[in-house]
Amino acid sequence: MKTIKDTLIGTMKNGKNVLNQIEVSKIVGPDFSLDIGVTERTINQISPKKLDLVVIDVEMVNSEARTIRFASKNGYLPPFEAGQYLNVFTEIDGVRTSRPYSLSSSPKQRGFYEITVAKIPTGFVSDFIIDKVKVGDEFEASSPAGVFHYNPVSHHKHSVFLAGGSGVTPFMSMTKEILESGLDRVVTLIYGMRNETIGIFHKEFTALAKKYPNFNYVPVISDETVTTDARKGFIDSTCIKEVVGSIENKTFYLCGPQIMTDFCKKALVELNIKEKDIRREMFASAQNICKEVGYPTELNGTEVFKLTVGNKVIDAKSNESLLVALERSGIRVNVCCRSGECSLCKVKLVAGKVFMPRGVMLRHADEVFGYVHSCRAFPITDLEIIL
Repeated sequence: MKTIKDTLIGTMKNGKNVLNQIEVSKIVGPDFSLDIGVTERTINQISPKKLDLVVIDVEMVNSEARTIRFASKNGYLPPFEAGQYLNVFTEIDGVRTSRPYSLSSSPKQRGFYEITVAKIPTGFVSDFIIDKVKVGDEFEASSPAGVFHYNPVSHHKHSVFLAGGSGVTPFMSMTKEILESGLDRVVTLIYGMRNETIGIFHKEFTALAKKYPNFNYVPVISDETVTTDARKGFIDSTCIKEVVGSIENKTFYLCGPQIMTDFCKKALVELNIKEKDIRREMFASAQNICKEVGYPTELNGTEVFKLTVGNKVIDAKSNESLLVALERSGIRVNVCCRSGECSLCKVKLVAGKVFMPRGVMLRHADEVFGYVHSCRAFPITDLEIIL
């Protein structure tokens, strides 16, 4: 029985010859049907849509942070680049939500992944992970993602890491890879912390600095009441210049709370560091959105607005993102970075107004057609959106 395809080919000039060649190739030629799905399978090996993970170890880093070690339930973990993150999904009190956490383990070994989570004031997921997660617990996560990593081709050989708080975690992954793999690179880590007791990985970085001559670790203590031989103050232009020396042929990487990275970015500008030599990780908005630059002064963060999604109307708090409001109401949204970078969580704003803090990487097309990143859009009026 002829197919429509055979009929059409048969009506073409030399169609009979073409059909004959097709029949011959089926007998003596390669069977390309065997390749169906190869591309998809290859992509899924490198970057599967989701990972099924199980906790195999929990380690107290200090009184305010824990390292969680994950293994794969199916025995396979995809590769990642040092500095990338996992978006870990969980359900807390009936609310399914997620948080992106930088991988702190080295990408050179893939028997497990590690994330290091620090407590934050009013933390929802961080407190759950630190207080409740135990060996044997299972989680779903996205594949490793993010563009915050060093590039051995286009970045300078000398990397200067400027970290604050839990923003030091991706630098642990980068440092491990460089030092333990014997890479021909130099690393200077300047880590701002309140004191050495709560500095994440402070002891580990101190030990690495003693062992490897190409690694210089400089903690900077902001609490002036602390007695220590470490440097005091903040990571300003004077600190950077005195620690790093010449700024030539160095790439600077910033990761930490926005107030810290804003401060450090200003310092780098004062030192005339070229924009191309500065890499900055996206970080969540300030814990109190009302303190963000440009937030409406007439709002105080306690307001509750109505958010219309299709035929459903839910409450949306002015101090929480649209994404959080949707998750609290059981409405699932595709999400990954939760920092306004990846755009997976974008929604169409039909009516009303939102406040978006600095750093949201909204595409021009999104602006033209009225899309916003729900993870960094905060309601300031009643709203209507389309998912």
